[in-house]
Amino acid sequence: MAANDPIHQFQIEKLVDFGTVNLPVFGRSELAFTNSHLAMTIAFVIVVGFLSLVTARMQVVPGRMQAVGETLFGMIDNLAESIIGHDGKKYFPFVFTIFMFILAMNVIGLLLTFTVTSQLAVTATFGLMTILLVLIVGFAKNGLGFFKLFVPSGVPWVLLPVIVVIEFVSFLLRPVTLALRLFGNMLGGHVALKVFAGFIVTLVGLGLGGGLGVFGFPGAALSLGMVIALTALECLVAFLQAFVFAVLTCIYLNDVVNLGHGH
Repeated sequence: MAANDPIHQFQIEKLVDFGTVNLPVFGRSELAFTNSHLAMTIAFVIVVGFLSLVTARMQVVPGRMQAVGETLFGMIDNLAESIIGHDGKKYFPFVFTIFMFILAMNVIGLLLTFTVTSQLAVTATFGLMTILLVLIVGFAKNGLGFFKLFVPSGVPWVLLPVIVVIEFVSFLLRPVTLALRLFGNMLGGHVALKVFAGFIVTLVGLGLGGGLGVFGFPGAALSLGMVIALTALECLVAFLQAFVFAVLTCIYLNDVVNLGHGH
């Protein structure tokens, strides 16, 4: 039944169990190396290995790997500078790191049986990291002036209390939307892939002797076509979700870096 369950692919499984320990804050907790840790470790190794190879073999005429690396580097560098301005280069390392890591985990989810970014705890961690950086930068650059972020200019005094509350709540929801957007897109796409892949097996079985006869094979072929199309779409989504996360990170940083003035 697990093989036919589209949700089973997201189940965290222990690969190495370290038993239970007593932690000061969390109390009695289980420690284990799971398939989630394995996928994240592979993503980390791939990103570090890829960038190390690119930088170690720099050539005047770039090869394929160097061209890909320079394209990704230049894309995020231009993104940070175009949104944040001259200070964009200061925050480029964070944006580029989070983009590459999310992209690697998304792609690994297409090649392996486990997608780390389909876990809300993982995407929520990325969202909290981003908002914490925004808060740190906001208070470091603006002090208490950071709270001007919640007071848009040109708002009538009568509406100001309501607008401030709306702006404050929307700011608090930023990590939630970052987490849910990435989580929902990766979860939904992989569930759809699993469902149509299950249709192929079921319809072929029915065609071979389950009652549909030869009529099961056209349905299986159609499902196979859907799987191929969805796989291609998921490859695009894997990149777009990492890029959208980077774009929103730059936008949120711009709000506090250029608070009250443009760049």
